[in-house]
Amino acid sequence: MPTTPEPKLITGNANKPLAQAIARRMSMHRGVNVGLVDARVERFNDQEIFVEVFENVRGEDMFIIQPTSNPANDNLMELLIMADALRRSSAKRITAVIPYFGYARQDRRSKARTPISAKLVSNMIVEAGIERVLTMDLHATQIQGFFDIPVDNLYAAPVFALDIMTQFKGCMEDVMVVSPDVGGVSRARELAKRIEAPLSIVDKRREKAGEVAEMTVIGDVSGKKCIIVDDICDTAGTLCKAAQVLLDNGASEVHAYITHGVLSGPAVERITNSVMKSLVITDTIAPTDPVKAAPNIRIIPTAPVFAQAILNIWNGTSVSSLFETPTLEPVYEGQFSH
Repeated sequence: MPTTPEPKLITGNANKPLAQAIARRMSMHRGVNVGLVDARVERFNDQEIFVEVFENVRGEDMFIIQPTSNPANDNLMELLIMADALRRSSAKRITAVIPYFGYARQDRRSKARTPISAKLVSNMIVEAGIERVLTMDLHATQIQGFFDIPVDNLYAAPVFALDIMTQFKGCMEDVMVVSPDVGGVSRARELAKRIEAPLSIVDKRREKAGEVAEMTVIGDVSGKKCIIVDDICDTAGTLCKAAQVLLDNGASEVHAYITHGVLSGPAVERITNSVMKSLVITDTIAPTDPVKAAPNIRIIPTAPVFAQAILNIWNGTSVSSLFETPTLEPVYEGQFSH
């Protein structure tokens, strides 16, 4: 079988702008037009999903770009059905590019008689014929072990580090990285190490899910520009409360860098009215109009890093090299001008 001249991209309806941006980026790198494979992903009247691919994909190296964000079940089914369509059309290899991996928060049995949905979803992905997964900031890194296929987990921390060093140029000695809970310390520590900043923790006690009872700041934040780091911001209740607690403890200003802006329900309104100066998210989940319009929310593109990772996978070269600043900076050329 002839070797594939170019990687082929296809997308569902979850985040078309990101898929188009990745295709544009790859065209730039390759010097040839990398387009999205022409296909239709539609609903029947009863909301059944139907996929039809209009181009020949026999023997092709296929990349399906589809975060499983809200509506999570629809987007997950689109991914599985697209994979089935490609497998039955004799695609050589199918890689799922899942910028935001839904169901990742259900990665263990927190109490009796509960599911481990992340494992169930990973089984479904493998069964659908997907042979490799590329994702970003999995909620829990051990989810990689739920798959019996290779999983490349990209990190937003190197991209965030570049942005922070641009935004806080000249006052980096005042910056402090804050983990909003004890569970996220390793993520926050990774960013703090990259920008050579100290680390503090907000310890929270939850009475029941979705409600935070009390918060304590571990570490001295007085006079510091605090940067809260986390992977998911959902209703933003914890985030806004943590920002207030940090200010009450003497922080000069509070910013947040969160990879996946789920931002459901009252989140945008809470962030707009909060004491946070800025919330920086990525576009792994397609931002809604209220998110784009919010004055203190800024969106960093992930297309450059995903495009490079797809090319590296296709070429059989290292994906982990993208975690290093010297490799990443050229990928984001001009994005963060020092």
